[in-house]
Amino acid sequence: MFRFLSGLFAQDIGIDLGTANVVVYLKGKGIVVDEPSVVAYRKSSNARDEIIAIGRRAKEMIGKTPQSIVTLRPLKHGVIADFDVTEAMLQHYIRKINGDRRILARPRVVVSVPACVTEVERKAVIDACLGGGAREAYIIEEPLAAALGAGLPIHEPKGTMIINIGGGTTEVAVLSLGGIVESSSLRVAGDDIDEAIIELLRQNFKMCIGEAMAEEIKISVGSVCALDEELSIEVKGRDLSNGLPKTLTITSSDVRVALEPLIKRMEETVRDTLERTSPELVRDIVERGIILTGGGALLKGLPKRLSASLNIPVMCAEQPLYVVAMGIGKVLDELEKMKRALISI
Repeated sequence: MFRFLSGLFAQDIGIDLGTANVVVYLKGKGIVVDEPSVVAYRKSSNARDEIIAIGRRAKEMIGKTPQSIVTLRPLKHGVIADFDVTEAMLQHYIRKINGDRRILARPRVVVSVPACVTEVERKAVIDACLGGGAREAYIIEEPLAAALGAGLPIHEPKGTMIINIGGGTTEVAVLSLGGIVESSSLRVAGDDIDEAIIELLRQNFKMCIGEAMAEEIKISVGSVCALDEELSIEVKGRDLSNGLPKTLTITSSDVRVALEPLIKRMEETVRDTLERTSPELVRDIVERGIILTGGGALLKGLPKRLSASLNIPVMCAEQPLYVVAMGIGKVLDELEKMKRALISI
């Protein structure tokens, strides 16, 4: 009886559980949460650690906390690195969405994960959802959700290729007849781009910057091919030679040098996937082109660079940051029908 009542008081929820961001889709309303996947908690030796901030407020604390407070990302490369913190984060968002109905509401939840995750890692995600307040939990692979969100006709007997560049992983997948035919996963993505920028400043400019500054540089001037007009940004950090504050200006061409090895690895991953794909599906992909999704798709010049390298048209999806969540939303609209395409342990 309680299970029945909990279903009446809850709306189905879709969660794009990303390394960098959590995007939550509420059935009937659309995207209701878009927050960084960051949690801040106060360490305790006598009792359970106290969580003090989740999401955007926690991200603002990175690098600014006393020793008693820890900020972390509970997911690494698309999988759970800290189970308890992930469970608390999911519980926070489920309760936030259900509002005053939280006592009775236990929604059904669909969560996206990289296609490369193991059975154990999938079970950890489902257990975290159930522990966070869901009455049923299902998993959908990110490339499949991204393709649905981008509006691609994946149920047809024709090949479709999607490249989803998130915070922790780059997923490359060929889809046909509603399933993944070939896929590759590269644990190089947005976070690695930030780290490459930090290393660039350290090695070439003898300057130390934090994650927030690196991300700002990536968004503002990050590019992977020559621009008609090169961009520049003022960077503030610490001088490694004397420890004092330092300000300098770097350009998009400086950043491009740092990103080159990462982009080449992405290109190799796409080529490897195409080599394993049947000629019939490759022909479809050449005709239809490749779709880029995820935050990494916003790197300036990336479609142009990949198109020239692969000799295949490459396009960026509309709202690439939200296509996975929107794809989960389409699954929620027909959850009973789509359950056969989902994973539940």
